[in-house]
Formats: sequence, C-alpha cells, structure tokens
Amino acid sequence: SVAVLGASSRRGSIGGELFRNILQGDYAGAAYPVNRAGEPVAGVRGYASIRDVPEQVDLTVVCVPGELVLAQAREALETGCRALVVISAGFAEVGREGAARQRELLALVRAHGARLIGPNCLGISSSAVRINATFAPRALPPGPIGFSSQSGALGLALLEAAANRGLGFSGFASIGNKADVSSNDLLEWWEDDDGTDLVLLYLESFG
Repeated sequence: SVAVLGASSRRGSIGGELFRNILQGDYAGAAYPVNRAGEPVAGVRGYASIRDVPEQVDLTVVCVPGELVLAQAREALETGCRALVVISAGFAEVGREGAARQRELLALVRAHGARLIGPNCLGISSSAVRINATFAPRALPPGPIGFSSQSGALGLALLEAAANRGLGFSGFASIGNKADVSSNDLLEWWEDDDGTDLVLLYLESFG
C-alpha cells in the first residue's frame, strides 16, 4: 500500500497529480491520499493524517512544503512505514539551512530502520506492481530496463522517448539529492532482480 502526503484535490497540485498518476497506472495495491482537510482525491476517500489510514502503509510519498517534511515523515515512520520517497524541495540544494534539514531527515529515517529516496526528486515507478509514483504522463511500459536518473527532468524526457521506441522498464527511480538511496544501492538491487537485464544511469556524481 502507498500513501501520498500532500495529495490535494486541487488539479495541478504536485501531490494531487502524483496520486492520480498512481490510480491511472492501475496500481496493484491500495493507495491513500492524505491532506490537511481529509478531502477525497479522484473519488478516493482522503485522510487528514497517515495515522488515520486503516492499514499499515508500505510506501509513503511526501509532497508537502519542505519545512513540513520532517513532521510528516516522523508520523509516517511512527506508524511503521519503512520506505519514504520525498518529492519536496528545500533541502541541501538550497544552502546551509536546507542541508541541515536534510541531515535531520536522514537521521530520523535511519533511527527507524527505514530507507529514503530523495529529497527533491520526481518519484519512482515499478512495473512489477504497476506503480507510477512520478509526474510521468503515462505508466512505464514493462520491460527489462532499470533506470535511475539524478536529473528528474531528463529522466522523464528519456522515459517518454523510450516509450515511443517500444522500450520497456522494470523500474525507474529519480534519486534527487540522494540523501540515502543512491545509484550504487540501485545497482545492487537490480543486479539481483530477475526482471532487470539492463541498467541505465544518468549521473551527476558517483560515490
């Protein structure tokens, strides 16, 4: 199951559009929109807090303003979620204050034994469970390619071009600031994934 924190009913909002993409991709699990008013999104009942979601959430996608991320991430982790994707900006890419916030977020994630993709990223997709938690206009065509991009915009452009050429993907990860999960981690994951035969990376740095 996946919860999108900051999934607004307003069209054009980051969280709302990402949540709609999950629905349109025919996700194999349950998807829950979470927003301050607890409003439904795209016909799906909404919740004011992830604590109100009626089941254990496997993946939390955070799409709230940067200064609200720590509080929202803490709530998700305290409910038992161990996988976070933080779309929100306002971290190491904006200077000293943002870098300090990023370190605090990573410490919080590690204290709960969880993993983090992002912050400041465009999301993830996986063909195995048909999840499209990105801003790509259409779900990934299934296939043998695992793709990680440190640039979200370039990643989405390449996905669109690849789809037009009939290339399929096992998964896609926009890693953003790569505070935790990096391209190295993804290489190890895809090495052991039977559905991945080829790995494609766009790198701006390599640890």
